[in-house]
Amino acid sequence: MKTLLPRHDVSRALARVCDWTVIACGWWLIALSVMTCVEMLGRKLFSFSLQGIDEIGSYTYGIVGAFGFAYTLITRSHTRVDFLLSRFSVRARAALNMLAMVSLAALALMCLWRGYNVVVESIELRSTAATPLATPMWIPQAIWLCGYLMFALVAAWAALDALRLFCRGRLGELNERFGPQTIEEEIEAETEVQLKTPAAVSPTAPMGATGAAS
Repeated sequence: MKTLLPRHDVSRALARVCDWTVIACGWWLIALSVMTCVEMLGRKLFSFSLQGIDEIGSYTYGIVGAFGFAYTLITRSHTRVDFLLSRFSVRARAALNMLAMVSLAALALMCLWRGYNVVVESIELRSTAATPLATPMWIPQAIWLCGYLMFALVAAWAALDALRLFCRGRLGELNERFGPQTIEEEIEAETEVQLKTPAAVSPTAPMGATGAAS
């Protein structure tokens, strides 16, 4: 699967941490689903309730979303509206892709800054949830902030690389890495099947070999 991060030790470290966090989030979502089912069956059949499942679920969705931003960015899975982008010249597309990456990094840093202020305010006010669990709000908010920190690190690192490529005139590489995914790349990302374009098949190859390659 193609990523937009450069080949660098920092990129590998960021990707590794993102992989660990999304796996942990996935397992936690499975556990939350099981607890939700137990809660529903307990209420319907046995007249008991696991206190706080809905509260934990609301924290979970915010935390999973924050960590998911970074992983989605690394895998180039964010939605792009690109119906006009292909009509521009190579330089114009490179400028727009670079600007999009810089803007996303600025947004991620703003989210990190605002999230930090929220956590600090909760700690200073000793805020707790108005629920049976009375959860100190800084605990889920701090985990949520870690997700935005991961997103900001990935976005800033990618934006610096996009700026580097643009300043060095490597516009083709910039568009390939930071532009929207092609149909073939989306299929490969979803199915892990490597597709070959017609140009990749030798014109002198036998028909049987061509069919086998496809």
